[in-house]
Amino acid sequence: MRPITPSHKHKITVLVIDDSALVRQTLCDILNSDPEIEVIGSAGDPILAAEFMRTVVPDVITLDVEMPRMDGLAFLQKLMSQHPIPVVMCSSLTERGNETSLKALEYGAVDIITKPKMGTKRFIEESRVRICDAVKGAAVARLGKMRAMRTMREVQPKYTADVIMEKPNSNAMIQTTEKVVVVGASTGGTVALRVFLEMLPEDTPGIVIVQHMPENFTTAFAKSLDSNCRVTVKEAQDNDTVMRGRVLIAPGNHHVLLKRSGSRYYVEIKDGPLVSRHRPSVDVLFRSAARYAGKNAVGVIMTGMGDDGARGMKEMFDAGAVTIAQDEATCVVYGMPCEAVKSGGVDRIMPLQNIAHEVLRLCS
Repeated sequence: MRPITPSHKHKITVLVIDDSALVRQTLCDILNSDPEIEVIGSAGDPILAAEFMRTVVPDVITLDVEMPRMDGLAFLQKLMSQHPIPVVMCSSLTERGNETSLKALEYGAVDIITKPKMGTKRFIEESRVRICDAVKGAAVARLGKMRAMRTMREVQPKYTADVIMEKPNSNAMIQTTEKVVVVGASTGGTVALRVFLEMLPEDTPGIVIVQHMPENFTTAFAKSLDSNCRVTVKEAQDNDTVMRGRVLIAPGNHHVLLKRSGSRYYVEIKDGPLVSRHRPSVDVLFRSAARYAGKNAVGVIMTGMGDDGARGMKEMFDAGAVTIAQDEATCVVYGMPCEAVKSGGVDRIMPLQNIAHEVLRLCS
């Protein structure tokens, strides 16, 4: 355990918990490279972390999934029941790690990051962006809203999308009347999406979703949703058809675009740079919906940190689509919906529990 005296009162303070000394050091270096973040300590397991927190309480904890003496899930459950602190889970890309991290999100963790590893300059920089953004999002997350959403469910250089595709024009294809729904979410979105999707009937119009998650985690997330929803949920693959009763989740680390051939909607999976600091990017999905679905699209933007989706939603709005933003009261982080509202591209603002009904009404 390595306590550090914080030097700047207004920085986001972080405690790093991981049994690997190399991972701890790498995470500390990455987080300390951001002027808004300061690591105040690191610990090799939750027992040492608990001792540290008797004297200093961090704003955010990064928590390894699998550790000796006490695993990450057990520590998370204990923490959330006794002294809730925003937690970002740090996982390897193993199948077990994916499943455990998804459970952690259900137990109260705010976000997931993958363990940093060396690679190309672009890979390292993108990892840094993802890790630092996850911590910043966690720092402003309202944990009470996450608990409320789970209760609600039980009761019921910065790029733009120009780098992926050109802006839509007034000639967006409009020959079909079939509706399609596109959804974007980030911090807090895994719980919000469960609430939304579990309210939908089997014949719901086709839905495409971007949820900011690391690569491989989206596969497990889609399977988890599929087992609890009446609609079919799967991780999107290139050329998958968007059809009634099916929900497609953008694969982590890839952009997803809505396309159309005649009356058939389908998705295209693409690589490319981070857009609005993300890949997949909500802006990319929304822009493609503006171009290929136009007024036949319904756009929904949910809880999340940052402004990804704001520009794309305005383009959908300008193309005649109906656009919905989750309201501040039910958001874990009122960042993305707020920016979309500011852009002038939102038709209606409503609480999470009302969005599914409104989407169905608009598509009827």
